[in-house]
Amino acid sequence: MIDQILQQQGGFYGEDTKTKNDVLGKDAFLKLLVTQLKHQDPLNPLDDKEFIAQLAQFSSLEQMTNVAEGIAALTEKTAQQDMLSAVNYIGKNVTATGNEITKYESVMTPLYFSLDETASVMYANVYDANNNLLHTEKMSGMQKGNYEYRWDGTDYNGKTVANGQYKVYFSAEDANGKPVFINSEVSGTIIGLEQSSSGMLFRLSDGRTIGFGEIIKVVQPVATTGTTTTETTNDIVEES
Repeated sequence: MIDQILQQQGGFYGEDTKTKNDVLGKDAFLKLLVTQLKHQDPLNPLDDKEFIAQLAQFSSLEQMTNVAEGIAALTEKTAQQDMLSAVNYIGKNVTATGNEITKYESVMTPLYFSLDETASVMYANVYDANNNLLHTEKMSGMQKGNYEYRWDGTDYNGKTVANGQYKVYFSAEDANGKPVFINSEVSGTIIGLEQSSSGMLFRLSDGRTIGFGEIIKVVQPVATTGTTTTETTNDIVEES
């Protein structure tokens, strides 16, 4: 009997549920079991084996509920600890993998990239937040090494674009037409934290956000004679 009720209610035996209220918890299970005992036919009482099986089901349900509650509490505690640990990154200068740049008035944040080998031709393609291609820049004779790329903030027509975040995608080929791997990095100062659906994000001073897993180097700013200087995080070779 109780198996039939459980199957009708859903939320048991692994059946899919749409909301938490659809799930039959251990309290409801126990109430159903007690109700079944109260209303059993005196001339045909509940079979011992069936009753024991139902008690075993209740025990398993209770254990699974306790485990789920424990995991939820542990997850919440871990998230709080991660937030407290992440606060220590505020004010630090970081280098992270990424390809996002920021334009604010006449200021454009740089993007750093490295070539694993010489590229005979290379393209820098700039996209807006809606993935519209705004600008393409061609470079030739790029030697193996580290570079800094700065976009001038104009589109194909030479018109200055609006302030905001943009993404740069690089592509390169060697003399034989084979693709050359390009690694791009961003740098900035962390000024805040924010929680998103994808996890913890660090906000940089220019408005960009980076994930914890993207950070590859953290540097503590060094104060000297009333000014603040930072340790060099990368050996950057500016493109001529």
